[in-house]
Amino acid sequence: MKVVSHLELFAGIGGFRKAIDLLCYDLKMKSNCIGFSEFDSYATETYKANYNTKDEVELGDIYDFTLNKKNIKKLENFDLLTAGFPCQSFSMMGKKLGLNDKRGNIFYSIIKILKVKNPQYFILENVRNLKNHDKGNTYKEIYRSLTEDVDYNISDVVLNTSDFGLPQVRRRIFIIGVCNKNRLSDKVISSEDIVKNFNTIKNSSLNYYKNVKDGILNQSVDEKYYLSEKIKPTILADGSKNYKSKSMINREIARTLTASMVKMHRANQDNYYSDDFFKDDYDDDLFQKKSLNDIAKKRIRKITPLEALKLQGFDESFFINAKNKNLSNHQLYKQSGNAVSVNTVYALLDYLIRKKFFLFK
Repeated sequence: MKVVSHLELFAGIGGFRKAIDLLCYDLKMKSNCIGFSEFDSYATETYKANYNTKDEVELGDIYDFTLNKKNIKKLENFDLLTAGFPCQSFSMMGKKLGLNDKRGNIFYSIIKILKVKNPQYFILENVRNLKNHDKGNTYKEIYRSLTEDVDYNISDVVLNTSDFGLPQVRRRIFIIGVCNKNRLSDKVISSEDIVKNFNTIKNSSLNYYKNVKDGILNQSVDEKYYLSEKIKPTILADGSKNYKSKSMINREIARTLTASMVKMHRANQDNYYSDDFFKDDYDDDLFQKKSLNDIAKKRIRKITPLEALKLQGFDESFFINAKNKNLSNHQLYKQSGNAVSVNTVYALLDYLIRKKFFLFK
């Protein structure tokens, strides 16, 4: 049986790991996670509640771990490194400090591990804006580090979660690296080819949803998820004095989940649904033509933590395991917003394996 031996950095709640586990099960391969790093103690609780980490190395804060080269050398050898490294430094919504920000600087922790352990492959995930940050200089430095400081051929591709059976608009860049002694060279990996390959997959272990009504949203939720009359005008407003954007609720394909969604941004940033949305005679065209005052009269709610996790490809048992560890809704919203979409990683890995860019023994 072929084995995918991997190390998950900046693990969050294990989106990469979940995808690898499911794909290995479907392809009759073995998934062997040798360790994981995660700074956030609450995310670590969720991670350990859902995966058997008994014999694995818990790296903790990757910056501190990689300060001592001996720590890296002690790691078991592995074939694949995955990392959803912090995106706050590169995001359109952040201060865009990039590699000058401490969170950006821990990118070099990945380089330290690649240099010592030299795995065959890596997949790094970040926000789509990474390539445009600082007029492209940030990505040039990342590219230089991955090809010169460590000897890898790399390619990158932007993938949208909504193309892979999860109804959420979430575009992320994936940087794929293959050790120079292996295969990738200057091959271009396209999103179109990955989507096409994904659509040929049959009988996978993934959760698929056509839209948010198709198994994501529950028609009946606790009253605490409904917006108060006081906050509705703010949530439904088309921006503010210095920021304008069309407010819209009841989206069949959800907006991008954010780590700060618990703060309840406006409906042009987060996801909200009215009770009308679930009625058999609901007509979205007619609903969206209503005035904000008329819409504000409706009962409107935010999505629940379970629904947020489902939008990222996790199932109800994953949610229950986390809740059994007394994880708060606040933390579960944050973890969902920070997670990598399971189906997207699965689709990318399946393509790389089927096209023999990645070869496992």
